Amino acid sequence: MSQIKQYIFIVLMLLSSCLFSQNAFEEDPEIIQNNINYHIEQSEKDIENFNYFEAQKTLDEALELAQNSDNKKSIGLIQSIKGRLHLIIEEEDAAIKALTTAVEMQRIIDDNKNLGRSYKTFGDVYMAKKNIYQALDSYRAAKSKFQEEKLDKELAETLLAEGNAYIELKNYRKARELTEQAVALARKEELNVTLSSALVNHGKIHNILNEHEKALNFTKEGLEIAKSEGLKPIQNSGLLVLSNIYENTNNFELATTYLKEHIKLSDSLRAVKRANLSPEKRIEFLINDQIESNKKQQAELEEANSKNDLSTLISILSVALITILSLLTLSLYKNNNIRLKTNNMLHKKNNELIVAKEKAELASKTKANFLSTVTHELRTPLYAVTGLSNMLLDEDPKPEQIQHLKSLKFSGDYLLTFINDILQINKIEANKVEIEPEPFNLKKKINNIILALNNSALDNNITIHFEYDKDLPENFVADQLKISQILINLIGNSIKFTKDGDIWIRVYKIGQENDMYQLRFEVEDNGIGITKEKQDNMFESFSQGSIQINRKYGGTGLGLSIVKGLIEILKGTIYLQSELGKGTTFFFEVPLEYNEAKEKAAKKEVKKLDKKPDIDLSSVKILVVEDNKINQMITKKILTKMELACDVVDNGEAAVDMIKTNKYDIILMDIHMPGISGIEATKIVRTFDKELTIFALTAVTIEDKMHEFEEAGFTDIIPKPFKQEEFEKKLFNALSDKKSATA
Repeated sequence: MSQIKQYIFIVLMLLSSCLFSQNAFEEDPEIIQNNINYHIEQSEKDIENFNYFEAQKTLDEALELAQNSDNKKSIGLIQSIKGRLHLIIEEEDAAIKALTTAVEMQRIIDDNKNLGRSYKTFGDVYMAKKNIYQALDSYRAAKSKFQEEKLDKELAETLLAEGNAYIELKNYRKARELTEQAVALARKEELNVTLSSALVNHGKIHNILNEHEKALNFTKEGLEIAKSEGLKPIQNSGLLVLSNIYENTNNFELATTYLKEHIKLSDSLRAVKRANLSPEKRIEFLINDQIESNKKQQAELEEANSKNDLSTLISILSVALITILSLLTLSLYKNNNIRLKTNNMLHKKNNELIVAKEKAELASKTKANFLSTVTHELRTPLYAVTGLSNMLLDEDPKPEQIQHLKSLKFSGDYLLTFINDILQINKIEANKVEIEPEPFNLKKKINNIILALNNSALDNNITIHFEYDKDLPENFVADQLKISQILINLIGNSIKFTKDGDIWIRVYKIGQENDMYQLRFEVEDNGIGITKEKQDNMFESFSQGSIQINRKYGGTGLGLSIVKGLIEILKGTIYLQSELGKGTTFFFEVPLEYNEAKEKAAKKEVKKLDKKPDIDLSSVKILVVEDNKINQMITKKILTKMELACDVVDNGEAAVDMIKTNKYDIILMDIHMPGISGIEATKIVRTFDKELTIFALTAVTIEDKMHEFEEAGFTDIIPKPFKQEEFEKKLFNALSDKKSATA
């Protein structure tokens, strides 16, 4: 028995040696890739010539080569072709499994070209299974990838397939629209196969819509191309469509003739496919393959053992091993079929999730684009609402009108706040919020926030208490704007829900590592409190304590969602404690960096003007570039009130001409205008005037466009709608700077 084991060991060593030499030869990546490409090309030829079993074997060999070399792109491509082959031989479940593997691999490496092809084949599989809506989802996903990669051939084929799906749904108008697109694209790119198929389909649709003359012309053209190219499956479809057209036009003789031709060609195609998929063909292929494999291995063994006295025994053992391996292969084949049926549902669901993810990503992009557009469109009329209400309040309105105007101003301010909150949430969800650390005095910052909110607190008869840990340094390096937003939201929330009470703000250290401090902030009130069941949802968007609270106190329910998002961006945490009728405490913890060197920079005062500069305003010239007539009027009115003269133009080209021929001190440049935009106009101005003060007077979202404004050369930005006092301060600061520079 031990001697037999020795013989088996010798055989295995010889086989290993053979494999080792082969692997050493194929270690060159270029040789491996060429070998894989050869197998893929050969499999495509086998599929085209109906040699399905040969194609399957070639693809399996290619897949083994790709897996051994960890070639992810080739693995995805081979699995995609295997999926198409399984579809042809009517093994839809196996096709879904192969395509799911392909899609997973292609998504990982961003192989969008082949990913689109896999989605297209997925659609064809679902069409075969009569899952039309799933097919449409797959075709749309494929279409998106082909459009991104500008693959017109594949796009035309997908449009045609999508049209077929709508035919199945009896939505013939949509089917006609998609097929027309496929025809146009196929003609443009000279894609005869796609063109002939699309024309036959076009004929079929027009026949259903009772447009028989058009149907006849399209079908005949498609049939003629199919015949010249030898495309028998398309010829077969065209003959059936012609038969149906002639039947609908009562030409029964021609209808019968074409129907007979169709049946004859169908039988011929079916016979070829049946012959190449018959059990006899499969057995013949397996036997021939096994004989060829046995011969090859026998020859290798005989050559390897030509000088060995044990060659005969080794040959016998090799044949025995091959037989055992054949039996194992058969067993594995059966087990694989059982496993395929068991896992099919899992693969199907996984694919549905992938398509759903693609749709969700597309929806997210669409939402972001929509919000960007809507922001500008809403901010522009808001500029008119807030500007006009401020102007009317300053022009001695009748006593009975004052309350109406204040209500109008309040509504405009509220709507602007709501728009800004939605945009902030959108940016947080899209991971577009960036941290901008800078040195600042934390204690002074909180004092300023309390001072700004104190009037609102006094309106509710609230006393605000501030406790800052005496052992805690005041100067830190962090994103002070985001910390301010968090505190303003939390303190403002407490003010809103507290009446005749107190609010406590506390800051203290809970940990320290070198210059990194872990701080805890507390905002406590003795207001109405929050019920236990509502506390878990308080940080979700559009969440309120209750409908009654929403009606009584107002608000959109976005503030706490923004707070949570900003704290997470700052790598912190937030939680709350609350009891109904007794009050609420919000706790949040964030890391802040203390740096002695940067503390001095934080103490520098930013130059501010509390009153108008001592300059001759009559000599100041301002150019307003704005296409909206109402906004022109409002801006001009504000400047007149500031004793500043201005010219007004309504487009970028005119602005450039005016700046070239006149000397202006300040330009107020709108962004979206007919002709060239404000950004393009500013770039042109900067080619001949580097020093001119140009403000971007814009309703676009500043954070999203900041880099564009900087590149264009804007001096500063004034977002619309703006507060008049802030507008005046920026203009007077700019004029004061110009005076200092020329002094």
